Amino acid sequence: MAGTLVANTINTDTGLFSTNNAYSGIAKAWVNFDPSSGSSASIRSSFNVSSVTYNATGDYTINFTTAMPNANYAALTTSRRSNGNDCQGIATVYPNATYSNAISTTFVRVVTGYASTGASINFDYVGALIISS
Repeated sequence: MAGTLVANTINTDTGLFSTNNAYSGIAKAWVNFDPSSGSSASIRSSFNVSSVTYNATGDYTINFTTAMPNANYAALTTSRRSNGNDCQGIATVYPNATYSNAISTTFVRVVTGYASTGASINFDYVGALIISS
């Protein structure tokens, strides 16, 4: 049977389609958060992110509302600090080999630091984008 489905609006707030996990290769989660307060991380805006946990200076766990289909996703990160002297920073998925489960279906762990020295720091802005099959 062939045909065309036309709809002006399709609404869903639960299940597979609420987080777009039915589609392959698109953003499954994203977050923009402010970690500059020191002992917490305040989410400015997000999709499929339930919370951001502050672990230590420059160390955060991004928790997903709906789990990823598997742990083989791409986590793209960025960071910024408004102080012009400290703008050369990096944000990356947790690189420490002692923390081997930095990526799971329910969270991703991210660290921020100076690009020149690698020293951890809380930036004014951290963003993460998760793309999965």
